[in-house]
Amino acid sequence: MSEAAQARYRVGGMDCAACATKIDTAIRRVPGVEDVSVSVTAGTMTVRHDGSSDLKAIEKKVTGLGYSVAPLAGKAPVRESKVGHDHAGHDHDHGHDHDHDHDGHEHHGHDHDDHDHEGHDHDHSGHDHSHGAEEIEGLHGHDHGPMTGPWWQSKKGRLTIFSGLALVAAYALGHLVPSIASYAFIVAMLVGLVPIARRAVMAALSGTPFSIEMLMTIAAVGAVIINAGEEAATVVFLFLVGELLEGVAAGKARASIQSLTTLVPKNALLETGGEVKEVPAETLAVGSVILVRPGDRISADGTIVSGESAIDEAPVTGESTPVRKGAGETVFAGTVNGDAALRIRVTAAAEDNTIARVVKLVEEAQESKAPTERFIDRFSRYYTPGVVVVAALVAVLPPLLMGGAWGEWVYKGLAILLIGCPCALVISTPAAIAASLSAGARRGLLMKGGAVLESLGKVTAVAFDKTGTLTEGKPQVTDIISYGRIESEVLSRAAVLEQGSSHPLALAILNRAKADRVPVPPAFEVEALPGKGMTGKVGGETLDLLSPPAARERGALNAEQDEQVAVLNGAGKSVSVLLVNGVAVGLIAMRDEPREDAKSGLATLKAAGVRAIMLTGDNKRTAAAVAGDLGIDWRGELLPQDKQRIVGELKKEGLFVAKVGDGINDAPALATADVGIAMGGGTDVALETADAAVLHGRVGDVARMIDLSKRTMRNIFQNITIALGLKAVFLVTTIIGITGLWPAILADTGATVLVTMNALRLLQIKT
Repeated sequence: MSEAAQARYRVGGMDCAACATKIDTAIRRVPGVEDVSVSVTAGTMTVRHDGSSDLKAIEKKVTGLGYSVAPLAGKAPVRESKVGHDHAGHDHDHGHDHDHDHDGHEHHGHDHDDHDHEGHDHDHSGHDHSHGAEEIEGLHGHDHGPMTGPWWQSKKGRLTIFSGLALVAAYALGHLVPSIASYAFIVAMLVGLVPIARRAVMAALSGTPFSIEMLMTIAAVGAVIINAGEEAATVVFLFLVGELLEGVAAGKARASIQSLTTLVPKNALLETGGEVKEVPAETLAVGSVILVRPGDRISADGTIVSGESAIDEAPVTGESTPVRKGAGETVFAGTVNGDAALRIRVTAAAEDNTIARVVKLVEEAQESKAPTERFIDRFSRYYTPGVVVVAALVAVLPPLLMGGAWGEWVYKGLAILLIGCPCALVISTPAAIAASLSAGARRGLLMKGGAVLESLGKVTAVAFDKTGTLTEGKPQVTDIISYGRIESEVLSRAAVLEQGSSHPLALAILNRAKADRVPVPPAFEVEALPGKGMTGKVGGETLDLLSPPAARERGALNAEQDEQVAVLNGAGKSVSVLLVNGVAVGLIAMRDEPREDAKSGLATLKAAGVRAIMLTGDNKRTAAAVAGDLGIDWRGELLPQDKQRIVGELKKEGLFVAKVGDGINDAPALATADVGIAMGGGTDVALETADAAVLHGRVGDVARMIDLSKRTMRNIFQNITIALGLKAVFLVTTIIGITGLWPAILADTGATVLVTMNALRLLQIKT
């Protein structure tokens, strides 16, 4: 990741592609500015500069165009997407080796890691969503006010209403006093056109001479000159109506992701000095303890100190069923506490909680342009001047060369000027991409930018980690085999010896005992037997929980029991042998089991024609067992460089490869892949490292992400077809004299609204 001087702003009033283009063009002309990213949907602008830029001049330039602007605190480093970059920053290896050798079953280079979050100083304080800066009255032809309330209360809405009333008044006056009709329509036109023309001039001075406002101004003035004042006034009004509809649609798209922030409650119950008092949630400090009552939303990211409850995480992760959590487990702000009171230690400030990070990352993603969007931008730079030239030729050549009537052909030229406006074409791609990024984020699918979103649809092979990706990442008890005792007693005695241990296999036994509600009496003289297991006494019995080799040393396993151990080991399971007074009374087998949806998720990928392969550092026996259950190709006992090599080989076969992992452990492979996808629960590592992240850890979400990308590209193709198709039809009908100025502006406005509404359909996708 490259560091650069960077300033980020909240820009009030943007609601169309032309807005972003004019701001982008104007700011790029400021000395010292290296790059500009503007997101209409997020309402943000990021300026990358060499440090010499006058930031006040940048703000003045934006306000001069008629928008409000407010700096967002904090300067995040410029992150470069893996798609199309060489990933130099991802060459670190975080592989760990976990040795808990109950059975001599070597857990070689497990894929799961203890993630070190130290050093991740992410400044998310820039989450000030206020529009902040003052509005510059009258300069903005769109009259862009924040579309946060009813449309008629916005400045744009009021201008449209006044323009409409002026048009109605002109019609009434023209009917009552026909001699002043033309003047009445000119006055009605000026009500809407003056702010449009002023903004056209400002845009031209800032480097955008061929703006929609300029085309509109030329067409309206030209219509008056050829004595078509009535049409000019009507066209201006229709233009304002179209812009208003655009603003409403853009506001809806913007609200779809911003509404996530409303999930976090405004207040929290803070424990302080032995008392509980209600305080604003935004004031909670890291380390403070809050009380969350049953049915309340959790007001901060944190770790449960005491209590156990079912947590509804659907608002954050999309998980459909509540997840039962207890002491030591992580909870997210915005989720709903179910059936019991919880005491939670806050682990992230309000501006840095999971929801705030997701919103910030999506906004940043919406600022980065996709390849298709960049192509459309370049195309429109030549397209718009081309339209002006064509319109001028249509207006001038027929009268000069063929003796046509000047009024008729100038009228047609003005209509072509309006038809050729590129708004619908320019908005076709960013509207679809912004809607998809928002829709994905609301369902736990986080994609960092349009380039990533486009690339996902091209994926033909997915390389998965095993531990923590295809599997849960922690062992579970899979088999309890008893000899002369009931299973619950075997489990109870094993749990007695593992009390107080934090080892993953010990926790697996304790969790199963807790789930089965078996009693776990206190033990005496408990001690570890290095390399062998645990020993202790309960109720006069001597208990030993040993690895199979240690049990064999004592002669505690007969041939039949030894065979059962071998079968369990062959299935990739770790086995512990329970001895009571030196006699084997049971076997407990444990394995890191596949995620609940792993099999169905892989089947969905296969049905979509995407090849899946499992790459793991675990031993071949375990890898083969898990892969066999899931029906997936696999490679085992791999070092990080082996995984990187295999991903490279897949690419050489002509496959477009996505790598799915925890975002850190397989950094070289993630860097080599065309798209890196982190599987995680919203941690800093999962959110910040890869190109995309599956927040709720469902394997099926990888297929959903790919499907969302394909739907988005289809939507973009539809939008471009609508934009260019309508223009082509009306271009022909205008030249042959069937349609005029009114249909021309309706074609442009209609195409823009249709494209925007079509893109917003992506918000309704059920992933």
